[in-house]
Amino acid sequence: MPIIRSAKKAMRQNIAHHEVNSSQRKTLRFELKKAKRLAADGKKAEIMALLPRLQQLIDKATKNHLLHPNNAAHKKSALAKLVASK
Repeated sequence: MPIIRSAKKAMRQNIAHHEVNSSQRKTLRFELKKAKRLAADGKKAEIMALLPRLQQLIDKATKNHLLHPNNAAHKKSALAKLVASK
C-alpha cells in the first residue's frame, strides 16, 4: 500500500480508470463479436444498422488510448469489408 498521499490518490485514480477502460473494452469486444455473428448468419440489414455504432465505439476507444490508431483503422476497414461482402 502506498504511504505518500499523492501515491494513494494515484492508486484510487488507477482503479477508477481501470474500471472505465475495462467496461469500454468489453463493450467494444461484445459488439464486434455480435457483428461477426450477424455476418455469419447473412443478416446484412442488421449489420448496416449496427455499423455506425461500431465505428463510434472504435473511435472512442482510440481517443481514450484503448486502441492504437492503426488498429482502429484496421478494425473499421474489416467491418466495412464484412458489410460489403454480405
